Amino acid sequence: MNGALIELVDIRKVYQMGVSEVNALDGVSLRIERGEYVAIMGPSGSGKSTLMNIVGCLDTPTSGSYKLRGTEIRDRDDDELARIRNQEVGFIFQTFNLLSRADALHNVELPMIYAGRPKNDRRARAKEMLDLVGLGDRTHHRPNELSGGQRQRVAIARALVNEPSIVLADEPTGNLDSKTGIEIMALLDQVHLNGNTVILVTHEEDIAAHAERVVRLRDGKIESDKATGRASSRDSRIAASAAARGSAPAAPAPTAPATPES
Repeated sequence: MNGALIELVDIRKVYQMGVSEVNALDGVSLRIERGEYVAIMGPSGSGKSTLMNIVGCLDTPTSGSYKLRGTEIRDRDDDELARIRNQEVGFIFQTFNLLSRADALHNVELPMIYAGRPKNDRRARAKEMLDLVGLGDRTHHRPNELSGGQRQRVAIARALVNEPSIVLADEPTGNLDSKTGIEIMALLDQVHLNGNTVILVTHEEDIAAHAERVVRLRDGKIESDKATGRASSRDSRIAASAAARGSAPAAPAPTAPATPES
């Protein structure tokens, strides 16, 4: 692999609030390699949501460089940014963001509709993804006919359907009870072990503990960037996951250097 999947250099985001300026991000530099599982943490106002929006191409920095797969994002036009959001980033939101009048199958199809994929192809792919998240028997249920955990599973299937470079999860258990939250995090763990790069935005320590690396923000700056205990057990978890699926494990992706978290 040549270069990082995500490379942020001296990213700054300034919002004008009347006559004053707010530095939401103040010189953030961060590298994330393909296959990493990273949690972004910080108190309210730390800049973690702004960072998520920039990584997901929902917003652009005031200054600095953001490269995704080696391509500078700053110079992309609106159409290209829309393509990146559709094909390179899979979003999982706290509030699910499902179409209330559409069934699960159609909700999962949506990114492929925007990508222009043929109907038969996208329906087969959507069904495959719903099977993957354990909802193969709920394809024609609308969101109001599904539990909160099932709705989040639909959202995860939708996030994966275009085989994105990044799965970006913003407080994915925030609207769920603790038992359902554990189930959703187990599913995200499996998404990562299947080879996806996962970036998790959370303020909960037990949720961040699922990641292999925790980046903490405060006042728009990176306060710490440390590996968790799960980083050292990645190979064994990948092997166990592959054995459960009856396949050979994929080669582990390299991780960015980080200090073990105490």
